[in-house]
Amino acid sequence: MAKQIIQTDKAPQAIGTYSQAVRVDRTVYLSGQIPLVPETMTIIEGDISAQITQVFDNLQAVAEAAGGDFSDIVKLNVFLTDLAHFPLVNEIMGRYFQAPYPARAAIGVAALPKAADVEMDAIMILKPQEYPAC
Repeated sequence: MAKQIIQTDKAPQAIGTYSQAVRVDRTVYLSGQIPLVPETMTIIEGDISAQITQVFDNLQAVAEAAGGDFSDIVKLNVFLTDLAHFPLVNEIMGRYFQAPYPARAAIGVAALPKAADVEMDAIMILKPQEYPAC
């Protein structure tokens, strides 16, 4: 079983002891992304919509670096400091995903790193033609 660490400059660098993603065969485990702007490593300015959008952009960059895209995501976890923002997550998610949608969980949390209001992680299964050897 081959394991590959996924790394891209198009997403925020890890702010701890973890990798942006790890690929094992065709399965890719994407670490949690918060709304950091990759170039500045600061939380994006603006409202919760801007934060949610930045998180999806960050996840998309890591997915692409692993050789996939959002159509390959089979499980998405959403962590929110205020579950009242969940309808907005659904709205913005509709801009990034098409049916059939991945399985998903939404979890209310007390706090997130760097005082972010949203974090997401995902599991992706690469299509056979997208799967270069590790």
